[in-house]
Amino acid sequence: MVDAAPAPRTGGGSFKDKDKPVEVRLSNIIAAKAVSDAVRTSLGPKGMDKMIKTSNGEVIITNDGATILKHMAVLHPAAKMLVDLSAAQDVEAGDGTTSVVVLAGSLLGAAQKMLNKGIHPTTIAESFQKASHKANEFLTEVATKLDLSDRDSLLKSASTSLNSKIVSQYSGLFAPIAVDAVLRVIDPATAVNVDLKDIRIVKKVGGTIDDTELVDGLVLAQNVLKSAGGPTRIEKAKIGLVQFQLSPPKPDMENQIIVNDYRQMDKILKEERQYLLNMVKKIKKSGCNVLLIQKSILRDAVNDLSLHFLAKLKIMVVKDIERDEIEFICKSTGCKPIADIDSFTEDKLGYADLIDEVQDAGSRVVKITGVKHAGKTVSILCHGANSLVLEEAERSLHDALCVIRCLVKKKYLVAGGGAPEIEISLRLQEYAKTLRGMEAHCFQAFAEALEVIPITLAENAGLNPIAIVTELRNRHALGETTAGINVRKGAITNILDENVIQPLLVSTSAIELAAETVKMLLKIDDLVQTR
Repeated sequence: MVDAAPAPRTGGGSFKDKDKPVEVRLSNIIAAKAVSDAVRTSLGPKGMDKMIKTSNGEVIITNDGATILKHMAVLHPAAKMLVDLSAAQDVEAGDGTTSVVVLAGSLLGAAQKMLNKGIHPTTIAESFQKASHKANEFLTEVATKLDLSDRDSLLKSASTSLNSKIVSQYSGLFAPIAVDAVLRVIDPATAVNVDLKDIRIVKKVGGTIDDTELVDGLVLAQNVLKSAGGPTRIEKAKIGLVQFQLSPPKPDMENQIIVNDYRQMDKILKEERQYLLNMVKKIKKSGCNVLLIQKSILRDAVNDLSLHFLAKLKIMVVKDIERDEIEFICKSTGCKPIADIDSFTEDKLGYADLIDEVQDAGSRVVKITGVKHAGKTVSILCHGANSLVLEEAERSLHDALCVIRCLVKKKYLVAGGGAPEIEISLRLQEYAKTLRGMEAHCFQAFAEALEVIPITLAENAGLNPIAIVTELRNRHALGETTAGINVRKGAITNILDENVIQPLLVSTSAIELAAETVKMLLKIDDLVQTR
């Protein structure tokens, strides 16, 4: 038996399916919540780690929300929006990348309940937007002003960020490194932002994380070329950074030179020798005694003959400098990149007291210290037993640096441990009582959705979320604005006594970005695929 197709609806214009927008919205919400639930277990100091296997077989172990989502093969367009949301939080604040996705998932869950009650999606989206602005107002009220000379508070903020990472046991080492690195590249009195490109993290496998250090100067991961017997330590160094090759020129790819006479061969070798000798003499004439050579894909940066000449003239050579390192090296040493041998002059050299190749925790690095016209840059030499630990240590350090950058941008601190979320939730619920109509319902739902952060912190720490969050609400209702979940003691304590604090910017940007993404998802009522 074959069912007859339903007759097209007539009257009131063209055919219109009322159920499609509802289905599209529901599909979007389910897909986005699936992404949110995937990273939810990674939130907080007791959060779980994820092991990711990339398409090229590389293995990554992390609990950083942005890293997990970046490597996740997400197909649904709505779920991709949550991946972009995490990336946006990473750019804006650098920390809170897991919280923002968990928050967005919770807000979508609240929105779904209200859609089922028949509230229009535009009303929900706009009310959530207003509620996020109000929440940030309340957050600013409970925040504490910070002075950048208060080193103790900066250290506590960096430690709080590091405590939720795999390398949390090293927070006592990483926090001072992050604070000192940022304070060295800015003027604390006038700075309103930090360019993290001025802080370079150099990774070297070997030793343990304990060997990580902050170097006031420049560290190069490349080794000094010693094959021709050149120097490995130079005092009163004059540094030249060249972007050309110290090897004989080659013909174009499609050209060939056929030599059928040994005299011609001899002549070519003589010419080659003379060509390289002239280049090396010009370098020596400028007074340069340390040569950094940019990596080349076309031909060898140096050959044995040129290395022999440079070693004879006591010039140290480091090759394979990456293109993206050039700007940092120039800023750190005061030298200028030299594109061809004719423009190799003394005014383009950088000056340093000492350049030395040192054996450090089982690996060799080149340290440049005592730079004369140094820009405001620092290097962090990061060690680890293997590449997995090293990558995660770098990500954790980056988050700690971002936390300090947030405090430079917006000099306010809030408590951690779910305390600000519960406080705002209670205040928003009180504020919702002053509103009327659908807006009051939406504000109430937004306020309840914020409780997902303390609930998740309690769940991940193996505590009873209902009992913990109920007690937390009660303590905040009694006026304890800094009461939060102490996951180590498994109880509610004054979180400031435990030194758990975070920048205001991390929380405000998370709420704002989550509300913005939810608004966009709710406004979508159709999904069209182009060819």
